[in-house]
Amino acid sequence: MSAALVWIVAGIVLIVTELIATSIIAVFIGIGCIVTGVLLQMGVISSVAMQLLTFSAATVLSLVFARRHLKQWFKGSTADRGSSHNSFQDELGGRVTVEHDFNQGGGRVILNGVAWNALSSDDLKAGEVAWVVSNEGIRLTVARHKPANTLEANDG
Repeated sequence: MSAALVWIVAGIVLIVTELIATSIIAVFIGIGCIVTGVLLQMGVISSVAMQLLTFSAATVLSLVFARRHLKQWFKGSTADRGSSHNSFQDELGGRVTVEHDFNQGGGRVILNGVAWNALSSDDLKAGEVAWVVSNEGIRLTVARHKPANTLEANDG
């Protein structure tokens, strides 16, 4: 296997691993490998020193110029952590559909198309409607009757 092919394969492997690891660094090292392999294959560079210099320069340049733009593809957007408004507060009083019967106070509900683990003191059955009364992290507490102390979304 030629040195150029080794560089190109290494670059492809690094870019593919980026899809798994999402560190947003391996893709730039992969770009450096591919650029080095292509230039080596074309005969533009030949010595090991030039290969390493080309690899380093291509990696750093791609990192500096493209990272900000590519980062959005690999990472989702998040709310400002300093914000005092919790997005889960919007779901209080929200209508849910029971996905699985509640057994010993625990079950599954669907809220906005997403399944959630939930707690309830009510004996809820699959298919019934319930209402969000609180949340603790990723677990909702629901009740058969809509709580009176929640504001309607339009009253916000």
